[in-house]
Amino acid sequence: MEKNLQERYVQLENVNMSFTTKKGVFNALNNINLNIREGEFISIIGHSGCGKSTVLNLIAGLLTPTTGNLFCAGREIHKPGPERAVVFQNHSLLPWLTCFENVLLAVERVFANETKQQHADRTKAALELVGLSHASEKRPNEISGGMKQRVGIARALAMEPKVLLLDEPFGALDALTRATLQDELMKIMAKSGSTAVMVTHDVDEAVLLSDRIVMMTNGPSAEIGEILAVDLAKPRNRLELAEDKNYNHLRSEVLRFLYERHAKKAA
Repeated sequence: MEKNLQERYVQLENVNMSFTTKKGVFNALNNINLNIREGEFISIIGHSGCGKSTVLNLIAGLLTPTTGNLFCAGREIHKPGPERAVVFQNHSLLPWLTCFENVLLAVERVFANETKQQHADRTKAALELVGLSHASEKRPNEISGGMKQRVGIARALAMEPKVLLLDEPFGALDALTRATLQDELMKIMAKSGSTAVMVTHDVDEAVLLSDRIVMMTNGPSAEIGEILAVDLAKPRNRLELAEDKNYNHLRSEVLRFLYERHAKKAA
């Protein structure tokens, strides 16, 4: 039973999602079935409008499926919970609070029964994990965009979530900062051991970070088109992988899928 739970840590069973609009009913997702293992890093990729963020919001409990069921660690998902933490593209930090206070706010909500010292210790540990101990007393307007995003990740990790949900967390950053934070995220995930689900448009990001890549068909009524296993050893080094035949094969497989879907949409 325990092994089965680990293999199906997050489950989506026959999930369909429709929205009522002024033009009528819009079917966003059709019959989504997915099992995510404990400690696995999953990326969801596809063209705009394919329902990637909808899948993430369903797992987060921010949306309720029209039909179907979702589970996390054997319990049905029917609302947001601290065991599932979300990191958005926008860091959403409170500008009048320091980095420490932004993370502390989440810690106090999740671990309400602990002491102030325990709250402080958890907050310090989370900031240390993302390499921001030196910036703990700075406010958001005093740090870079990449550092703000790391505070957002620290805030999520401080909640000790079973599942970390990332909605294009580096999409608004420049290429160099993005690459640096991707490397940092690999280290953070290795340390935390959390299960992660990330929405991305970036093929290289998906291959670099993931254990499996879930490729979505075009919307409306988007489905899971293919699931690609990324059998690359960890830890991963982006410079070494640039010359790796297996890495480039995996990258080309994702590009092939996206190109075929684009061509089908254009036709």
